[in-house]
Amino acid sequence: MRKQSVEDVLQEGIHGPKEIKPEERRRFLGTIRERILVALTKGQVYEPGTYPEVARLMKEFPDAHLYVNGTIAYQEFSKYLKEAAEHKIEYTIVANQEHDTDIGLVLACQYAVDKEEIFIKKDSEPVQVSAGGKKGFFAKLGSWLRK
Repeated sequence: MRKQSVEDVLQEGIHGPKEIKPEERRRFLGTIRERILVALTKGQVYEPGTYPEVARLMKEFPDAHLYVNGTIAYQEFSKYLKEAAEHKIEYTIVANQEHDTDIGLVLACQYAVDKEEIFIKKDSEPVQVSAGGKKGFFAKLGSWLRK
């Protein structure tokens, strides 16, 4: 290991430790592209239900880690946190105030998996989360008005 120069020590003190692929890490919520199993955009996280591919990959890779964009409201991504809890997957809510990204959720490993396609295409529909058969007030009112 080479000895650090005074300039390197000063730069690290001012800007923090050197980071590999910092722009990629900002976009993908703290991880790098080669480690990602699946990534969802913010719009996909806002959709009702969850994508079955995410649950399948959580089951297939129990050592994976879920990264969630902290700028999204909790109630929008909580369905994925429940899924992670079912599969005993650890998660991190990433709130980077200095940089905005279009990514809403990332499931990644601590090692390279090098998947060619990490994004779920729009033709794949999320699975609706059922409310246990209970109807809300407005749903009951709507069905009553249709009679």
